[in-house]
Amino acid sequence: MSKTSFLQYLDAQALVDAARSRFVEVVTAAQAVRGSASVVLTGGGTGIALLEALRQNSGSIDWGKVDIYFGDERFLPSGDPERNEVQAAEALLDHVDVHPDRVFRMAASDGPHGSDPEVAAATYAQILHSRSEGEPTPAFDIHLLGMGGEGHINSLFPHTDAVREEHRYVVAVEDSPKPPPVRITLTLPAVRRAQHVWLLVSGANKADAVAAAVGGAESDDVPSAGALGTEATVWFLDSGAASQLDTV
Repeated sequence: MSKTSFLQYLDAQALVDAARSRFVEVVTAAQAVRGSASVVLTGGGTGIALLEALRQNSGSIDWGKVDIYFGDERFLPSGDPERNEVQAAEALLDHVDVHPDRVFRMAASDGPHGSDPEVAAATYAQILHSRSEGEPTPAFDIHLLGMGGEGHINSLFPHTDAVREEHRYVVAVEDSPKPPPVRITLTLPAVRRAQHVWLLVSGANKADAVAAAVGGAESDDVPSAGALGTEATVWFLDSGAASQLDTV
């Protein structure tokens, strides 16, 4: 049975340090059992700070045996600094021995699919399926998530078709309320394929959404409420983000 945990830290740096340590534990344990691990990365300030922390100290992780996926991406030209894969490369991937064939990026708007985000999303879904031995996606070891002030995760925003998606695992978003409007995102069914789902949330401006999500809100209203791992769901919260919770 999946377990949900709420871990509170004094500040964002302590949160990142704790997540880094646990990330190393989970990935190295997976590699010890299967020889490899798979993780889904997220953008945002706290998510990128975690990658920078792993760059400084990733313990005994064998990066050459880690499959890297992305939870969402801004459908912008290759190399655009707003793209999550560009930020992840600068923070971590360009500095560790990850195998280039094991980094699965979402297409850019100037890539082989041109300006069609629907085709790009379908192609990424095919990539996930091809890596999962007949399943729709791999059973990711860790899916990292940030969260917006209104509770969005990946590019799944409240009251949108994307957050309501129940069948597809990757979709295009063409009207994101947060710029840029066009994005590609994993859906809640894909998030729920992960063994460990971690929400890295810092800042008092997100406290109401945290309280609503853990208090039983519908995912249509607060998308993070629908983020659940098959083994564990962990909320890593700084004191500001946890300030509206009665207990943590």
